[in-house]
Amino acid sequence: MNTQNRRKIISKSVGIMITFLLVLSSILTFSTAAAAPAQTISKGTTTEKVVALTFDDGSDGTNINNILQTLSTHNIKATFFLTGTGANNHPQSIRNIANQGHQLGNHSYSHPYFTQISLAETQSQLQRAEDTIVQLTGKTTKPIFRPPYGAYNSTVLQRVGDAGYPYSIMWTIDTIDWTGNSSSDIVARVMNRITPGAIVLMHTGAGASGTPAALPTMITRLKSLGYRFVTINQLLNLTSSTTTYTVKAGDTLYAIALKYNTTVQRLAELNNITNTSLIHVGQVLILPGSGSTTPPPSSSTTYTVKSGDTLSAIASRYNTTVSQIAAANNITNVNLIIVGQVLTIPGTGGTTPPPSSTITYTVKAGDTLYAIALRYNTTVSKIAAANNITNIDLIRVGQVLTIPTGTSTTPPPSTTVTYTVKAGDTLYAIAIRYDTTVSKIVADNNISNPNLISIGQKLIIR
Repeated sequence: MNTQNRRKIISKSVGIMITFLLVLSSILTFSTAAAAPAQTISKGTTTEKVVALTFDDGSDGTNINNILQTLSTHNIKATFFLTGTGANNHPQSIRNIANQGHQLGNHSYSHPYFTQISLAETQSQLQRAEDTIVQLTGKTTKPIFRPPYGAYNSTVLQRVGDAGYPYSIMWTIDTIDWTGNSSSDIVARVMNRITPGAIVLMHTGAGASGTPAALPTMITRLKSLGYRFVTINQLLNLTSSTTTYTVKAGDTLYAIALKYNTTVQRLAELNNITNTSLIHVGQVLILPGSGSTTPPPSSSTTYTVKSGDTLSAIASRYNTTVSQIAAANNITNVNLIIVGQVLTIPGTGGTTPPPSSTITYTVKAGDTLYAIALRYNTTVSKIAAANNITNIDLIRVGQVLTIPTGTSTTPPPSTTVTYTVKAGDTLYAIAIRYDTTVSKIVADNNISNPNLISIGQKLIIR
């Protein structure tokens, strides 16, 4: 074999190897994608006089009924961190907790040290506890978890976050009632350490013999100081009916936010997401509000996909949105529909009347269709339909867009403010906060890369 042929073979081999490594790298990168680690919460961030009473329930639950009676007498809702073994040992007491409207949290299945168990066992402990409690009460323990013995590290927080529990709840005041200390000592510990937003740790078992007697006195004294009692969800400004959503192929935070009538920023806050463009299949997201989708429209029609159709164009024709059609037809990839496919179209089924007027807009660096639609009080699907755009994520600088709208842009605010970029900020989140657009902030601050801002950077917001 001559030298030239050997060089060709070596070159091909190297090329194949590089390709293989690139593919392997992309697979490994995807497969190791994870949710944000759980946040450790030991106190509410508030100056308001509120306090969260929390009770850890182990295997015996001896004092549950006495505790519930006191809470009911004083019209107080508390938070109970439940174990699966406890739920199995005293199921009716667990039902009573749920039926009286108290919040439920996950405290593992059998109360092991989470710092000493494997990933598989961690997942099993959380899921078995959740399944047991949901079966008994119909209520989830998400989004809150309390580690047994208060034992955690960064690995535990990551695993718990991956399992759909973004909040690891610790405490501000430890009554150490599990030691069997007296009711007067328990009361003194709370009253000497009380502070706005405090989380008080107590237990339901027989070992906490002083808790039933301490509770009425503690509540009365706290009320006399002006304290109001809240659940952990209320302390964190979550809702009592918070539910979860598991990310599917093709999902984006924007589409999920539309489906559940919320915002990308709210989802990011609830799930400790710093990059709103990065979510992964199987990730469990906490949803705000009732957790239910928008009620179905009063009527619907069907449409058979034709050659050249896009969901965006169909949505525009029927005065609905891409995400609503996707939800109604269980479509996970909004860019993939096939000729002959019959779609259920939510809504009245009537076509949208043509816009009363149109204007044009020239795309600038950093623009997105979403930002342009916000600026002109229209929708992405309408702009896409008016400009025959099949990929709504692909527009180019200098492209002239027809904007179908009968209204002008939102008038600029009367004042200009400056904002200092903080850790976890994105231009999108800042734009939402100040009721403006990413492209406007980019233009006002001469930003060449809208995905690149730095902590401490001063932004002009008009």
